[in-house]
Amino acid sequence: MTTALADALRAKLVAPNGPYAALDVVESTPSTNADLAAASDAADRTVLIALEQTAGQGRRGRSWSSPVGGLYVSVLFRPAGVSPAKLPWLNLIAGLALVRVAQSVGVEAALKWPNDLLLGSSAGKGAGILSEITADGAVVVGIGLNVAKLPAGVEPAPGGLAPTSLEDQGAAELDREELAFRLLVELAGLEGVWRKNGGDAVESGVLEEYLEHSATVGSRVRVELSGGVQLEGVAQRIEPDGTLTVRAADGLEHGVSAGDVVHLRPA
Repeated sequence: MTTALADALRAKLVAPNGPYAALDVVESTPSTNADLAAASDAADRTVLIALEQTAGQGRRGRSWSSPVGGLYVSVLFRPAGVSPAKLPWLNLIAGLALVRVAQSVGVEAALKWPNDLLLGSSAGKGAGILSEITADGAVVVGIGLNVAKLPAGVEPAPGGLAPTSLEDQGAAELDREELAFRLLVELAGLEGVWRKNGGDAVESGVLEEYLEHSATVGSRVRVELSGGVQLEGVAQRIEPDGTLTVRAADGLEHGVSAGDVVHLRPA
């Protein structure tokens, strides 16, 4: 199965027919992100897909449930001409690609900053994103998308987000090859325009599109920062550098570059 899937995707997505340098599919691996991060000679836009992860990674060293039936994709980028300060946008760009894919199969989708895809009217967590910078300065963007109905016992995400999947939200005729193809095409297109504009989120249009799909901006939030610090307030905007600005109860605005965001009910 993996050989046929890899061959089909390579024919459409790997140069000279597509935007990627290399693509492989494995049945199972501990972590696609870890595999690519260890590949120091991997070319820009190298893709690794797994049908299952046995030690999937989440933010802050957490595990990410990666059962059979999901789609687990990591892409290694070396965006020449983009300053390191702008690289966090790759995480948000991956979220936009996921929104487009979910909408293409008829599922309502939104984004919780910085790395969660929310699906359906219940806004359950349908995907997570983890971006990591390697020792040689490349960025590995890992995406875990829940496709098939989830088995019993999948734990809620941080903040109590209920897990869900495309099939759980009513998507039909979900073909793994087509979903992987759509996701990688959308990701390459968004990243390519962003890269062409030197990583400028405004000029490339990715900031405007992200705001259109943000469930965080305008919401009351609690941001759980490192060291047990918490910031509570209303999310005001996403800045051009990808950070989140939160206005606290005292009226002061705080820029957040990393942290777990919990959406709170209106006061």
